[in-house]
Amino acid sequence: MLRLEGVTVRFGERAVLDAVDLDVADHETVCVLGPSGSGKSTLLRVVAGLQPADAGRVLLGGRDQSGVPPHRRGVGLMFQDHQLFPQRDVAGNVAFGLRVRGTGRAESERRVAELLDLVGLPGAQKRAVGALSGGEQQRVALARALAPQPRLLMLDEPLGQLDRGLRERLVVELRGLFGRLGTTVLAVTHDQGEAFALADRVVVMRDGRIAQAGTPLEVWRRPASEFVARFLGFDNVVPGMVRGESADTVWGGVPVPPGSAQGECRVLVRPAGVRLVSVAEGLECGVTARTFRGDHVVVRLRPADGPEFEAACPLGGAPEAGDRVGAVFVADEVVVLP
Repeated sequence: MLRLEGVTVRFGERAVLDAVDLDVADHETVCVLGPSGSGKSTLLRVVAGLQPADAGRVLLGGRDQSGVPPHRRGVGLMFQDHQLFPQRDVAGNVAFGLRVRGTGRAESERRVAELLDLVGLPGAQKRAVGALSGGEQQRVALARALAPQPRLLMLDEPLGQLDRGLRERLVVELRGLFGRLGTTVLAVTHDQGEAFALADRVVVMRDGRIAQAGTPLEVWRRPASEFVARFLGFDNVVPGMVRGESADTVWGGVPVPPGSAQGECRVLVRPAGVRLVSVAEGLECGVTARTFRGDHVVVRLRPADGPEFEAACPLGGAPEAGDRVGAVFVADEVVVLP
């Protein structure tokens, strides 16, 4: 459906996008993740035709989009701030793209009613958008973007202004809706939980380049670099030297998965891979902090040598700040990074 070939965008001397290659298949949902300034929103604008590329090509359905204006690309774009028309009611907002295309009144009314049912706002045609909650406005914006039946739907921080509980509910609804409609989706977000719940494939960007692309499980289980690991929230990363099935680190010997690359590396230990034992059985550490995370507790451990690291513990029996514990590492939760 979508192919980017060597797309580059420069603002002065800075490459906001740097020779980006990306494919999005029919009916696939791809979420682009990255910190502010990584180029993810610029990527959307280039695909939509709102930002010219300095080099490279954008192809939709195999056709080069050079010189094709935004309204002729057949893409839908939904922004973070919804950008609804306050002077129009819900039906007027949803039907906007249909009117631009010259859709007849009866067909437009039918399509609006169908879409409002789909997004969970049946019968809301006459409601004023200013009287809607944030979640309801989000649904209207989505219905408006879907109304012209775009071949590609693009979402820019689609749930960024909503509270966490509502975001989590809408992500589940959106994934089901896109699956039923067979929509091809390219979304950008800074929220990894949102991306991992919504996407078939995740793309992590850094400084205008793709740092890693893969299924949510692949990216979560095997970050491609220390940058990706830390962006995903994994801070237990130290230098190491892999010899056989163990890595020498400042935390002592850390077991690594069979087949790991040998030699110098960075070693990531997920908090779930740190087991707490008696001081006599593991690396002696002091507990410096304890944080409740809903279904588990995260404790920060300070060894005699090396940086502090985190361990995930069950709710019952987690040590308190000031306690002394031993720590051992589990190879299944260790990643050898280049």
